[in-house]
Amino acid sequence: MSETERIRVMIVDDHLMVRDGIRTFLSVYDDLEVVAEAENGEQALALCTQLQPDVILMDILMPGMDGPSTTQQIREKFHDIMVIALTSFVEDELVQSALQAGAIGYLLKDVQPDRLAQAIREANQGRGIIDTAAAQALISASQAEQMPEFELTPREREILGLMVSGKTNKQIAESLTLSLGTVRFHISNILSKMGVSNRTEAVSLALQNNLV
Repeated sequence: MSETERIRVMIVDDHLMVRDGIRTFLSVYDDLEVVAEAENGEQALALCTQLQPDVILMDILMPGMDGPSTTQQIREKFHDIMVIALTSFVEDELVQSALQAGAIGYLLKDVQPDRLAQAIREANQGRGIIDTAAAQALISASQAEQMPEFELTPREREILGLMVSGKTNKQIAESLTLSLGTVRFHISNILSKMGVSNRTEAVSLALQNNLV
Protein backbone atom coordinates (compact mmCIF):
# COMPACT_ATOMS: atom_id res chain seq x y z
CA MET A 1 0.00 0.00 0.00
CA SER A 2 1.38 3.40 -0.96
CA GLU A 3 1.77 6.29 1.46
CA THR A 4 -1.01 8.22 -0.27
CA GLU A 5 -3.45 5.41 0.57
CA ARG A 6 -2.57 5.28 4.24
CA ILE A 7 -4.94 6.64 6.85
CA ARG A 8 -3.12 9.48 8.57
CA VAL A 9 -3.56 9.36 12.35
CA MET A 10 -2.82 11.85 15.11
CA ILE A 11 -2.60 10.83 18.78
CA VAL A 12 -3.62 13.40 21.40
CA ASP A 13 -2.79 12.46 25.00
CA ASP A 14 -0.96 14.23 27.80
CA HIS A 15 0.95 11.06 28.76
CA LEU A 16 4.03 10.26 26.68
CA MET A 17 3.93 6.56 27.55
CA VAL A 18 0.37 6.29 26.29
CA ARG A 19 1.28 7.98 23.02
CA ASP A 20 4.31 5.71 22.63
CA GLY A 21 2.19 2.63 23.26
CA ILE A 22 -0.50 3.58 20.78
CA ARG A 23 2.06 4.50 18.14
CA THR A 24 3.75 1.11 18.61
CA PHE A 25 0.44 -0.71 18.31
CA LEU A 26 -0.42 1.07 15.07
CA SER A 27 3.03 0.71 13.49
CA VAL A 28 2.31 -2.90 12.49
CA TYR A 29 -0.60 -1.92 10.19
CA ASP A 30 0.49 -1.04 6.68
CA ASP A 31 -2.60 1.06 5.99
CA LEU A 32 -2.19 3.29 9.06
CA GLU A 33 0.40 6.02 9.62
CA VAL A 34 0.87 8.10 12.77
CA VAL A 35 1.73 11.53 11.39
CA ALA A 36 1.56 13.58 14.59
CA GLU A 37 1.30 13.53 18.36
CA ALA A 38 0.04 16.24 20.71
CA GLU A 39 0.07 16.46 24.48
CA ASN A 40 -2.78 18.96 24.77
CA GLY A 41 -5.67 20.50 22.90
CA GLU A 42 -3.83 23.61 21.81
CA GLN A 43 -1.09 21.56 20.15
CA ALA A 44 -3.69 19.35 18.51
CA LEU A 45 -5.43 22.33 16.89
CA ALA A 46 -2.14 23.71 15.59
CA LEU A 47 -1.12 20.35 14.14
CA CYS A 48 -4.50 19.92 12.47
CA THR A 49 -3.89 23.17 10.63
CA GLN A 50 -0.44 22.04 9.52
CA LEU A 51 -0.96 18.35 8.76
CA GLN A 52 -4.69 17.70 8.22
CA PRO A 53 -4.77 14.14 9.64
CA ASP A 54 -7.63 11.84 8.68
CA VAL A 55 -8.41 10.47 12.14
CA ILE A 56 -7.53 11.68 15.64
CA LEU A 57 -7.36 9.49 18.75
CA MET A 58 -8.39 11.94 21.47
CA ASP A 59 -7.90 11.63 25.22
CA ILE A 60 -10.80 13.01 27.25
CA LEU A 61 -9.15 14.35 30.41
CA MET A 62 -6.20 16.63 29.71
CA PRO A 63 -4.88 19.76 31.44
CA GLY A 64 -5.92 23.01 29.81
CA MET A 65 -8.25 22.38 26.89
CA ASP A 66 -9.89 19.00 27.51
CA GLY A 67 -10.79 16.37 24.93
CA PRO A 68 -14.43 17.34 24.27
CA SER A 69 -13.55 21.04 23.92
CA THR A 70 -10.72 20.21 21.54
CA THR A 71 -12.94 17.83 19.60
CA GLN A 72 -15.64 20.47 19.17
CA GLN A 73 -13.18 23.03 17.84
CA ILE A 74 -11.58 20.54 15.47
CA ARG A 75 -14.93 19.39 14.11
CA GLU A 76 -16.05 23.01 13.60
CA LYS A 77 -12.89 23.98 11.72
CA PHE A 78 -11.96 20.72 9.96
CA HIS A 79 -15.08 18.86 8.87
CA ASP A 80 -13.16 16.04 7.20
CA ILE A 81 -11.14 15.11 10.30
CA MET A 82 -12.77 12.33 12.32
CA VAL A 83 -12.22 12.07 16.08
CA ILE A 84 -12.31 8.92 18.20
CA ALA A 85 -12.41 9.45 21.97
CA LEU A 86 -9.85 7.08 23.50
CA THR A 87 -9.90 7.13 27.28
CA SER A 88 -9.80 5.11 30.49
CA PHE A 89 -13.16 6.41 31.72
CA VAL A 90 -16.74 5.37 30.94
CA GLU A 91 -18.74 7.78 33.10
CA ASP A 92 -21.91 8.70 31.26
CA GLU A 93 -21.19 12.44 31.41
CA LEU A 94 -17.81 11.95 29.73
CA VAL A 95 -19.27 9.70 27.05
CA GLN A 96 -22.06 12.17 26.35
CA SER A 97 -19.75 15.19 26.27
CA ALA A 98 -17.38 13.49 23.81
CA LEU A 99 -20.15 12.41 21.44
CA GLN A 100 -21.98 15.73 21.67
CA ALA A 101 -18.71 17.50 20.83
CA GLY A 102 -18.56 15.53 17.58
CA ALA A 103 -16.52 12.40 18.32
CA ILE A 104 -17.48 9.62 15.94
CA GLY A 105 -16.43 6.85 18.31
CA TYR A 106 -15.66 6.13 21.96
CA LEU A 107 -13.17 3.43 22.97
CA LEU A 108 -11.27 2.51 26.10
CA LYS A 109 -7.48 2.54 26.19
CA ASP A 110 -7.35 -1.19 26.90
CA VAL A 111 -8.89 -1.88 23.49
CA GLN A 112 -7.24 -4.65 21.49
CA PRO A 113 -4.93 -3.34 18.72
CA ASP A 114 -6.93 -4.99 15.93
CA ARG A 115 -10.16 -3.41 17.19
CA LEU A 116 -8.49 -0.02 17.46
CA ALA A 117 -7.12 -0.31 13.93
CA GLN A 118 -10.55 -1.30 12.64
CA ALA A 119 -12.16 1.61 14.50
CA ILE A 120 -9.76 4.00 12.78
CA ARG A 121 -10.67 2.51 9.39
CA GLU A 122 -14.38 2.79 10.20
CA ALA A 123 -14.00 6.39 11.37
CA ASN A 124 -12.16 7.27 8.17
CA GLN A 125 -15.23 6.04 6.30
CA GLY A 126 -17.56 8.09 8.49
CA ARG A 127 -18.73 5.20 10.66
CA GLY A 128 -18.45 5.17 14.44
CA ILE A 129 -17.72 2.49 17.02
CA ILE A 130 -18.77 2.85 20.66
CA ASP A 131 -17.26 0.59 23.32
CA THR A 132 -19.78 -1.72 24.95
CA ALA A 133 -19.04 -0.33 28.42
CA ALA A 134 -19.50 3.23 27.15
CA ALA A 135 -22.79 2.30 25.51
CA GLN A 136 -23.94 0.69 28.76
CA ALA A 137 -23.06 3.87 30.65
CA LEU A 138 -25.32 5.83 28.32
CA ILE A 139 -28.13 3.32 28.78
CA SER A 140 -27.81 3.36 32.57
CA ALA A 141 -27.83 7.15 32.66
CA SER A 142 -31.06 7.27 30.69
CA GLN A 143 -33.06 4.77 32.73
CA ALA A 144 -34.35 7.40 35.16
CA GLU A 145 -35.17 9.86 32.39
CA GLN A 146 -38.37 10.11 30.39
CA MET A 147 -37.80 8.49 27.04
CA PRO A 148 -38.91 10.52 23.99
CA GLU A 149 -40.91 8.73 21.32
CA PHE A 150 -39.49 10.54 18.25
CA GLU A 151 -42.56 9.26 16.32
CA LEU A 152 -40.56 6.70 14.37
CA THR A 153 -42.49 4.33 12.13
CA PRO A 154 -42.09 0.55 12.61
CA ARG A 155 -39.85 0.42 9.53
CA GLU A 156 -37.72 3.29 10.82
CA ARG A 157 -37.32 1.53 14.18
CA GLU A 158 -36.31 -1.64 12.33
CA ILE A 159 -33.68 0.26 10.35
CA LEU A 160 -32.49 2.07 13.48
CA GLY A 161 -31.99 -1.32 15.15
CA LEU A 162 -29.79 -2.43 12.26
CA MET A 163 -27.86 0.84 12.48
CA VAL A 164 -27.23 0.16 16.19
CA SER A 165 -25.93 -3.30 15.29
CA GLY A 166 -23.36 -1.68 13.01
CA LYS A 167 -24.89 -2.50 9.62
CA THR A 168 -23.96 -0.34 6.64
CA ASN A 169 -26.62 1.12 4.33
CA LYS A 170 -25.91 -1.62 1.80
CA GLN A 171 -26.22 -4.35 4.43
CA ILE A 172 -29.48 -2.86 5.70
CA ALA A 173 -30.83 -2.76 2.16
CA GLU A 174 -29.90 -6.41 1.58
CA SER A 175 -31.31 -7.50 4.95
CA LEU A 176 -34.69 -5.83 4.39
CA THR A 177 -34.83 -6.33 0.60
CA LEU A 178 -34.98 -2.59 -0.01
CA SER A 179 -33.22 -0.38 -2.50
CA LEU A 180 -30.22 1.60 -1.29
CA GLY A 181 -32.08 4.82 -2.08
CA THR A 182 -35.03 3.75 0.08
CA VAL A 183 -32.73 2.97 2.99
CA ARG A 184 -31.05 6.36 2.66
CA PHE A 185 -34.48 8.03 2.61
CA HIS A 186 -35.52 6.24 5.81
CA ILE A 187 -32.22 7.07 7.54
CA SER A 188 -32.60 10.72 6.59
CA ASN A 189 -36.06 10.70 8.16
CA ILE A 190 -34.71 8.99 11.29
CA LEU A 191 -31.98 11.59 11.73
CA SER A 192 -34.48 14.41 11.22
CA LYS A 193 -37.02 13.02 13.69
CA MET A 194 -34.35 12.35 16.31
CA GLY A 195 -32.85 15.81 15.86
CA VAL A 196 -29.33 14.54 15.15
CA SER A 197 -26.90 15.14 12.31
CA ASN A 198 -25.23 11.76 11.80
CA ARG A 199 -25.53 8.01 12.35
CA THR A 200 -23.26 7.95 15.41
CA GLU A 201 -25.46 10.46 17.24
CA ALA A 202 -28.58 8.51 16.25
CA VAL A 203 -27.10 5.25 17.55
CA SER A 204 -25.99 6.94 20.77
CA LEU A 205 -29.47 8.44 21.30
CA ALA A 206 -31.14 5.11 20.52
CA LEU A 207 -28.99 3.37 23.13
CA GLN A 208 -29.62 6.10 25.70
CA ASN A 209 -33.38 5.82 25.29
CA ASN A 210 -33.73 2.06 24.76
CA LEU A 211 -35.36 2.68 21.40
CA VAL A 212 -34.31 -0.71 20.00
